[in-house]
Amino acid sequence: MADRQGRPRRRVGLVAAMVASLALSGCTMGVIDPASEFGQIDAAFAEETATGLQAVLDEAVALSGSSGGLAGVWAPWAGEWIGTSGTVGFGEGSPKVQPDDGFHLATVTTEITCTVLLALADEGVVSLDDEVERYVDWIPRLDGITLEQLCRHTSGLADYYPGLRSHFVANPKRPWPSAELVSNGLAMSRIGPPGEQVRESRTGILLLALALEHHTGRSWSDLASEYVFEPLGMEATQLPDASVITHDGTLDAFSARIGQDGSVDCAVLVDDSAQSSSMGGAAAGAVSNLEDARRFAQAFATGALLRESTMREQWATLPVGGSAPGWFEAGVGGFQYGPLRGVAGESAGALTAAFTDPGSGLTVVVALNNSTSGADFVREVAFGLASIASKAEAAPERERPTIELPWSIEQASAKMQELAKCPSTSEATPEPVPSG
Repeated sequence: MADRQGRPRRRVGLVAAMVASLALSGCTMGVIDPASEFGQIDAAFAEETATGLQAVLDEAVALSGSSGGLAGVWAPWAGEWIGTSGTVGFGEGSPKVQPDDGFHLATVTTEITCTVLLALADEGVVSLDDEVERYVDWIPRLDGITLEQLCRHTSGLADYYPGLRSHFVANPKRPWPSAELVSNGLAMSRIGPPGEQVRESRTGILLLALALEHHTGRSWSDLASEYVFEPLGMEATQLPDASVITHDGTLDAFSARIGQDGSVDCAVLVDDSAQSSSMGGAAAGAVSNLEDARRFAQAFATGALLRESTMREQWATLPVGGSAPGWFEAGVGGFQYGPLRGVAGESAGALTAAFTDPGSGLTVVVALNNSTSGADFVREVAFGLASIASKAEAAPERERPTIELPWSIEQASAKMQELAKCPSTSEATPEPVPSG
């Protein structure tokens, strides 16, 4: 597969190696499955490993106050595990979670938007060091902010989400124009000058999407389809239109009531299942499923959709700084935690994390349907799953790689306990109240 200028994309040799498997799976010729690079074994984990993984997921559902959740773990040398826990919602007769249920990607959506940026840079349509004001000249006070800084979260722009979190939870059906959310973020005090500090900012990602849409004359969905979804065969992933508030086949969404000061009222559970994707948009509004999220997590971590030089630039990481550990660094569009690359994020009623180790192929995706405990909670869930899977015994004629994770399952479990804000108890779960 080549880009429009005839330059071969990175890892195009995968296509030839995949011909037989593509024919069997019914995939379209040219679809890239990054698992082929790692030689993923088509087998289930050993019972002991699977039991440990299921215990982490069950604990995560209970601690987060979710009605249910699902997770997938892939260790190419050992096999895979797909786990579900609980029910889609809290209502009487709500069905059990199924492996193919959809879920909100939350800020994993950011990785898609930034992959589009990197692919456009590959083609020479934009340059990563272009200043964003060049493409959105009607928006003031953007001097010195580059496209790369928006995805590396070093733009200095504040994140609009924390200040509006209570509004999103209380009224998730409201459509939010991207320009309004960007304006909210721009009206806030800057974190600092461009390029100095790493701070996640959905404001910056929405600004980037506006810039790319304006410059190319194409919608986010059109760009994402060409540069991400179609090459990877991601048929279940989309950014629903802002006017669409029902999401059939997707986990319901819940949150404790959030005060305007950020306080949490665990006694009131708000049903955010009917919601507009526009509150997150190109930064946090997409929906997907485990298989698509697995494909994308692996492609994002390995640069499978990009030229080699672009992938190297993407993962020339910067220290996050502050109180963050030294093994927590920022790439372009995602983060690196030890050997794992990806994102853990929150949107109203949903927590999602997706990580891949590009060296071994170890991949973890987890989704929960109560956002109260925040992104750090689901990150620790993913860390716990990764810790167990990293020690999975190798299949015959395979060798278990050495994966040096800077945390243990015990540490991840302890952090889950610490970060849980409204865990389920033996008492009845509060009856969800309608939002808005």
